[in-house]
Amino acid sequence: MNHNIYIYIFVMAAVTYLIRMLPLTLIRKEIKSTYIKSFLYYVPYVTLAAMTFPAILSATANIWSALAGFIIAVFLAYRGKSLLKVSLFACLGVFIVELITGL
Repeated sequence: MNHNIYIYIFVMAAVTYLIRMLPLTLIRKEIKSTYIKSFLYYVPYVTLAAMTFPAILSATANIWSALAGFIIAVFLAYRGKSLLKVSLFACLGVFIVELITGL
């Protein structure tokens, strides 16, 4: 089976270009629907979460330590703590669970 990498690169470039170009050319007037505006506002956050969450659970040797770090981070972020505190305490939680489980 002969694969040409240039075809793959061209197809990826074309798809990326079309995804970015089509909304600019097809939607010329301002979006007035509050539902659509709200939906489009949250798309980047949902996309980032969908890409990050699986990586969080597979980042450590033990899924339980990853889950503990995730829960700590979500709790502290919800409480409005700074990014530095959230990341430090999440890392500390992962470290402690890794020490306890000994894996």
